[in-house]
Amino acid sequence: MSGRLLVIAFVGLATAGAVAFWLVSAPQPLTADALPSHEPDAERGRYVFFATGCAGCHATPDQDDPLHLGGGRELDTPFGVFRVPNVSSDPEAGIGEWSDVEFVNAMMRGVSPRGRHYYPAFPYTTYQRMAPEDVLDLKAFLDTVPAVDTGIGGHDLAFPFNVRRGVGVWKLLNLDGQPFEADPELDETAQRGAYLVEAMSHCGECHTPRDMLGGLDHDRWLAGAANPAGEGRIPNITPHADGIVDWSERDIVYALETGFTPEFDTLGSSMARVVSNTSELTDEDRQAIAAYLKAVSPLSDAR
Repeated sequence: MSGRLLVIAFVGLATAGAVAFWLVSAPQPLTADALPSHEPDAERGRYVFFATGCAGCHATPDQDDPLHLGGGRELDTPFGVFRVPNVSSDPEAGIGEWSDVEFVNAMMRGVSPRGRHYYPAFPYTTYQRMAPEDVLDLKAFLDTVPAVDTGIGGHDLAFPFNVRRGVGVWKLLNLDGQPFEADPELDETAQRGAYLVEAMSHCGECHTPRDMLGGLDHDRWLAGAANPAGEGRIPNITPHADGIVDWSERDIVYALETGFTPEFDTLGSSMARVVSNTSELTDEDRQAIAAYLKAVSPLSDAR
């Protein structure tokens, strides 16, 4: 084969590869007719807001008000620095102009209103398990929060992580679009806790280790992990000697309500923000989380 033919063949293969990459990495948003018939309830959405921990990332860092959702927090990760966006009701800087289906696609498909992939620093691989009705209620509540006109800059990511289209390939491994399914072996209380932990409160996003591509290692579910946004480790919260085997369900409920551990220590750092959300839940839901955490497989610390 002549050199010219080799070049033509190489170009053809490269073009075919680029087309294949473009097709398989395309965003897969839901359409409006895929949404359930549901009248959004803003008051119920307020509860979903705290259950999903939105303020933990999106509340403006220098503000005490958890509803000042101007964003701006920086997450320094091995992939680069992610800047948390404004999700207030401001029509330009925030999400005030988003439709219901645009919001659902952001939460459950990781797709922006412009049809671009969101990076998975936004935990949509967990939120994909939420009931769409809960997501719609959350949107109704966010439409009522104060508008904040602060614009947020883009992320600082090195190649190849700055190629946003590549997130589509990552989603093939980590985003299946399947609804939450409770383990039938769990009782009703623990099943509710499973939904809160696995779909809403996204505990696994920090407490579960990740593979080399940044996906959750579900074989090591809740067994502790490197801090995804800083130094140190996130602890094991399985009922193992390395985790919380010595914590009773009441201990867990009390910690989620007050931030105090059974050793009379306090939950600090990012867990302090988590407790500011879980303290807003009903005691029944905190008990459900506790029942679920005591029912998961006990695992040694993930290293």
